[in-house]
Amino acid sequence: MTTRIERADAPGVRELLELSDAFHAELYPPEGNYLLDVSELLQPEVTVVVARSAEQAVGMGALVEKDGYAEIKRMFVLPETRGTGTADAILQLLEATAVAHQVDTLKLETGPLQPAALAFYERHGFARIPAFGDYPDGKYSVFYAKSLT
Repeated sequence: MTTRIERADAPGVRELLELSDAFHAELYPPEGNYLLDVSELLQPEVTVVVARSAEQAVGMGALVEKDGYAEIKRMFVLPETRGTGTADAILQLLEATAVAHQVDTLKLETGPLQPAALAFYERHGFARIPAFGDYPDGKYSVFYAKSLT
């Protein structure tokens, strides 16, 4: 498996985004989904990391740089590759990119109906925080932050 920075419109990424959208739509109503689309992921403040097995895209995540922090978005790994270290490798490259860009804090929003995601972020040193940015403090979200300093 390789993990590298790619464009959001690279081969296979759109398919990952569609699978991620479908996964989230099964769990949460539209007002509980805060997913960025390809055009938003192509903005200059966004870094997209893609994991590939051979040439197939098997996972991805994005780093959105904001004023004073960066947000992890669109973390998704194909079900058949979960538990193989793919998400770990994606997060590691996202964190390294944030450090290289002199970001001190990572934040993210995920959902309460995703216990594997909650455990994953906590295992990687993220701690729960109150709602941040434009997110409402509602029943569909759990918020995390991690200091990189």
